[in-house]
Amino acid sequence: MKHSINALVLNSFVGLIAFVLANTAVAGGEVGEHVNHLSDNLEKYTTEVNWLIDKVDGIVDRYEKEGVKAARADSVVDHWEAVDFHAAIETNYMPVYASIWQGLFGVKESINKQAPLAEVRGEQDKLEQALWQALGAVKLAAQYQDRGLLDKVQLRAGGPGTSKEALGEIKMRLDRVVAKYAEQLGDEAVAIVHDTYLNLFEGVEGELIAQDADLVEDLEKDFNVTLPKAIQDKSSVDKVREVVVAMQGKLDRARSLLEKAEQGKPDVF
Repeated sequence: MKHSINALVLNSFVGLIAFVLANTAVAGGEVGEHVNHLSDNLEKYTTEVNWLIDKVDGIVDRYEKEGVKAARADSVVDHWEAVDFHAAIETNYMPVYASIWQGLFGVKESINKQAPLAEVRGEQDKLEQALWQALGAVKLAAQYQDRGLLDKVQLRAGGPGTSKEALGEIKMRLDRVVAKYAEQLGDEAVAIVHDTYLNLFEGVEGELIAQDADLVEDLEKDFNVTLPKAIQDKSSVDKVREVVVAMQGKLDRARSLLEKAEQGKPDVF
C-alpha cells in the first residue's frame, strides 16, 4: 500500500520549519555521520521508506492469510531500527518521529490482539502516512542544512559521565514533565519527553539491550507513545504521574541490571 504526501501532511511542515531552525540535535545513540549530509542520502532514505512500507505490508498480508503467529508482528520495530532513515528523522523532527513509533506499535499491537483486518489496515495507513511525512520533513531539513541554517548534529553528547548517572538524570527530567503538565504547559512537557529520549535514553539503551531487550522496548514505547499520548490526550495530572512513576520503576530496574553487570565483570588488575 503506497500513499503520497497529502495536503494535510504538507501543512504540518509549517511547524517543521520553526522546529528545525530552533533546535540543534545532539545524538545520544548510534546515529552516524550521514545525518550531517542529508542531501547526499535522500535517495537512500527514500529506498528505505519504501522498503519499510513493503515489510509492514508483508506482515499485514501474512496476518490476513495465515494468522497471528505467521505475521511475526514484533519484527516491525526491528525493521524500523535497522534503517538509517530512523536516525535522520530522529535528529531533525521528533514530533513525527513519535508518530512513527505510535504507528509501529499500532500495527504490532492490533495484530497481536487479533483485531479485525480493517482495524489493522487502518493502523498500517497511519504508519505509512507518518513515514511519508517524515521523508518530506527530512527533505525539507536537507534544504535548510545545505543553506547552512542548521547546526551540525553532535554525534557525542555531553552530560552524565556514566549510564547509571544518565538514568538518574532521566528520572529527574520525568519529574519535570509532570510539573510542566501540572502547569498546563503540555507542549513543553512533550518537548522534555522527546529531548530526554533523544539526548539521554538513546545513549544508554545499547548497554541495556544486552541485559534486557524487552525492558528497553517497553521504555521506548513509554517515551514515544504512552507518555506523549497521555499528555496530548489531556489526561489528568494523576494519570500522567502514574505513567511517569511506572517509567521510573523501569528505570530503577535498568539501573539494577547495570549494577549487577558491573559486579559480574572480572577485575582488570
